[in-house]
Amino acid sequence: MRSALFVPGDDEKKLAKALLSGADALIVDLEDSVAFAAKERARRIAGEFLHAAASQSQRPRLFVRVNPLESGLTDADLDAVMPAGPAGVFLPKSLSGASVQQLGVKLAVREASLGLDDGATRIIAIATESARALFGMESYRGCSARLEGLAWGGEDLSADLGAESNRLPDGAYAGPYALARNLTLVGAIAAGAAPIDTVFTNFRDLEGLRAEAVAARRDGFWGKMAIHPAQAPIINEVFTPTPEALGRARAILAAFAAAPGAGVVALDGEMLDRPHQLRAERLLARASATPT
Repeated sequence: MRSALFVPGDDEKKLAKALLSGADALIVDLEDSVAFAAKERARRIAGEFLHAAASQSQRPRLFVRVNPLESGLTDADLDAVMPAGPAGVFLPKSLSGASVQQLGVKLAVREASLGLDDGATRIIAIATESARALFGMESYRGCSARLEGLAWGGEDLSADLGAESNRLPDGAYAGPYALARNLTLVGAIAAGAAPIDTVFTNFRDLEGLRAEAVAARRDGFWGKMAIHPAQAPIINEVFTPTPEALGRARAILAAFAAAPGAGVVALDGEMLDRPHQLRAERLLARASATPT
């Protein structure tokens, strides 16, 4: 998953438009973008949209961002959308692996009652939206076979911290948010899950988006969330391995294959060892899973 586009669950026009955005995944949002008074309407619209979109052969993966577990709204959200069999659920305000397990139980009950395959509904946890959550990153390792990814967010965290802003004057993230970003990256990899970068909120600044996406890819993130359809093509472009990168990765693996048992090989005047081989293998694995 290179790009995952948030779409308000109560806006039928935006949902229809989002299907044409080119995003790898849509996140039908029942949480922050929906006012409390509109929650029930959003559930109905989201359920109808998911049912209709599921019949389309060429479509993004369909996820739902439910309301937080401690809100008391999660069960009603799941009751509304699970009959449509979404690909997965984005879990906001996740505190630890225990939050994923709690959601997993709710999903398992509904999969069983609806005749859906056990474990088919994946979970992506947004893991940095409170100060408390930052201390739970290690607990995602081994918490659930449903866990597909960890994402991070700085807006709710800044509210929890009482900060004036989450960015420095030059646009870089301030210290607490850089920490949250880095913890998500290493926590996801440790858990065997996809690390997903946060949204870039200035949807008109496409060059700023590109620069932030390039930095995320450089550091090891596999994709990035979006809040506007115009952001999806740029994110997809940045997170799609170039032919040059794929060719280099194949050459590295070929060099190791030609020297079985060697710990170090030479390629184009550079000495390469096991970390180079691992990076090449992971790049090609992600490329093979990239939508075409």
